[in-house]
Amino acid sequence: MTHVLSDVSTMTTRGLRLMSRDADAMITAVVLPVIILLMFVLVFGGALDTGTDYINYVTPGVILLAAGFGAANTAMAVERDMSGGMVDRLRSMPVSSWTVLSGHVVASLVKNLATTAIVFGVSILLGFRPQATPLEWLAAVGMILLFVGWITWLATFVGVLVRSPDAAGGFSFFVMFLPYVSSAFVPVDTLPGWLRGFAEHQPVTPVIETVRGLLAGDTAGTVAGVADPAGAAALAVTWCVGLGLVFAVAAGLAFRARR
Repeated sequence: MTHVLSDVSTMTTRGLRLMSRDADAMITAVVLPVIILLMFVLVFGGALDTGTDYINYVTPGVILLAAGFGAANTAMAVERDMSGGMVDRLRSMPVSSWTVLSGHVVASLVKNLATTAIVFGVSILLGFRPQATPLEWLAAVGMILLFVGWITWLATFVGVLVRSPDAAGGFSFFVMFLPYVSSAFVPVDTLPGWLRGFAEHQPVTPVIETVRGLLAGDTAGTVAGVADPAGAAALAVTWCVGLGLVFAVAAGLAFRARR
């Protein structure tokens, strides 16, 4: 067990070093969510009626959108390892090969925590005033980490499957799409009927409602027929844990098959 943890720690450190050397990706991961936050608050915020200050409404959605950008970079990093010979080198070393994937996931969690902190800082400058207690802050961060975890394992799975950086980069379209078709930027009851059904029953909406309820003190809206905050939180955790396990296993199997 100690050997495995040591391998994961080594691969995580390697992943963080690779991220630090890719300045363009780091800048994009930080600047793009901030630009989106500024655009929605300063340009669209005055025209959108959400029943509360728009900065309080939109901040959780932008945080999850930032996590999606980070996951897209993870897909590209995994693909580079798969096609660049790194995995072949590990075969001759006493290292558990699956720890390469785990290292990328843990490194993504660390990077997304940093990005989240920056987005929070900018949102506070724009007027975001969280009402959360320390315990609620802890719960909100845990919910964000669960979301980052499952979407990063999905990105890892994509990175193992695809055969080019361009294909891995295309994953960003998918992760950008989900928060937009949810309660991230507008209430789902303002969407057309056929789109509202998808928005209510996809995994991003209950996560956003849970984080928003914890930070802003708002009661979570109806999500997939669940109207109470505790029910929305349970649904969000179920989505994140379930999808995380599915894609972690799928990534491991695909990794073994491709080797």
